[in-house]
Order: sequence, then structure tokens, then C-alpha cells
Amino acid sequence: MAKKLAVIGAGLMGSGIAQVSAQAGWDVVLRDVTDEALARGKGGIEASYEKFVAKGKLAASDAEQALARITTSTDLEAAADADIVVEAVFERIEIKREIFQALDKLVKDEAVLASNTSAIPITKIAAATTRPERVVGAHFFSPVPMMQLCELVRGYKTSDETLATVRQFAESVGKTCVVVNRDVAGFVTTRLISALVVEAAKLYESGVASAEDIDTACKLGFGHAMGPLATADLTGIDILLHATDNIYTESQDEKFAPPEIMRRMVDAGDIGRKSGQGFYEH
Repeated sequence: MAKKLAVIGAGLMGSGIAQVSAQAGWDVVLRDVTDEALARGKGGIEASYEKFVAKGKLAASDAEQALARITTSTDLEAAADADIVVEAVFERIEIKREIFQALDKLVKDEAVLASNTSAIPITKIAAATTRPERVVGAHFFSPVPMMQLCELVRGYKTSDETLATVRQFAESVGKTCVVVNRDVAGFVTTRLISALVVEAAKLYESGVASAEDIDTACKLGFGHAMGPLATADLTGIDILLHATDNIYTESQDEKFAPPEIMRRMVDAGDIGRKSGQGFYEH
């Protein structure tokens, strides 16, 4: 199997995908627009490898070799010889389409173009290229080194071969895959968590129960590892608001209409762990 991977976007998701791929033997080029972003991404990978080594989960020599397999670049042309490209930039369709349009002109004909989007229909991204059959969704979960799941999404024109290639890649980096056969906004996982977070936020907003009690009910009643409001704080209320808005716009399904409290929290900057305040104080 081909072993050259390009990851576009060196944020939390992109650097996580680069990390697990390099560890699994892939040669990885990590691309972002600034040297600062790349230094942050590479630094995060290094720190994560060090933690795994300290815990005895990874040999120091393996961590060293994995790190050596990652190169960085601010030039999109660095993706030109990649067998698989995974885009992991901000969840805005205009940005993603622009990147895919540029990649389409750069990469080899047989290369697979994957998007790590969690809510934007793959067909809309693929339409920016001349090869929609080679475009697929590869939705990894955060933090990538710890989370086992990868949600593979067929666009309207994604070929069986493309799906098989991206599945082989995801499994080679240690992930278990689920396949989304119909390209609906939000796919499977984002629709499920969005519906749960929206309902939990409505219950909280209307004073039915406290955030703690709503989360405890989900943990102890349904066996969830983390309640929906704690999950919203971890993911970022701004990111979840954006995702639910996307799904609601596409589906016009009322259950995805985000409650006012989520909008007000985002307006106020109370977006969860990264701001120190969300449904909980951090």
C-alpha cells in the first residue's frame, strides 16, 4: 500500500492525524499557512510522543523514528506526491472548497483526497474538483491518538475504490471504521451528538435540571463516558453551534435548531474549556 500522506492543517486534528500516521509508518508532510502554526503542531506531536514513552506505551526509538517521518511546509505544493491527502482545516465550506480546488490541480491522478469535516456534506466539497469520485470523508475524533473511531463518508460520486483505499489507510493507523453510505449533513456521529447536546442545552436553559445532573443522567443511565454538556465544553460550544447550524440549514429538521443559550454563550465568549467557562467553570 502507498505510504505518503499529506495533512492540510496543523491544528489539534491535523497534528493528531499526522502523529498516528507517522507512528504507523507513513511518511507525512504537515502543511499549514504559517511557520508558527507548524511549530505548534509539531511541538504538540513531540510532547504527545514523550507522554506515550513516559507511560511505557511507545519505545523512545520508535517515537524518534516516527517524528523523523514528519516534515512540515507552508507550501501546498508539498502535497503533490502524496498518495492520500487529508484536509483538516476550519469548518468553513469556502475554505475547504478552495483547498480542494488547488489540490485537484496539484496531486497525481490516483491520489485520494479526504476531508476530516464533521458536518459538511462531502459532495459539496468534492464538487470543487474535477475528480469527485476520488474525494471521500475521513472524520477522525479528538484527541486522535486516543480515539478509536474513524467515520468514512461516501460523497454522491465517491468510488468504491476510493472508499476502500481510505479505509485501508484508517485501519493501518489503528482506527475502527464506520461507513456513512448517504452523504447527509452531520453524517452519523455529529447528528447524534448534536441532537443530544441541543436537547440537553434546552433542558438546562429552561431550568429543568442542572448541567451536572443532566450529564450524570447520561453517564449513569446510558453508560456514556461523558455527558453531553461536558462534551460540548470539551469540543467547544462555538464548534458545536456551527455544526448544528450546518445540519439545521441542510435538513430543516427542528431538532437540530440550536437553543438561544448556545448562541448567547458564544456571543459572550463562554465557549467551554478553551475559554475557562462554558456549561461548567474550568
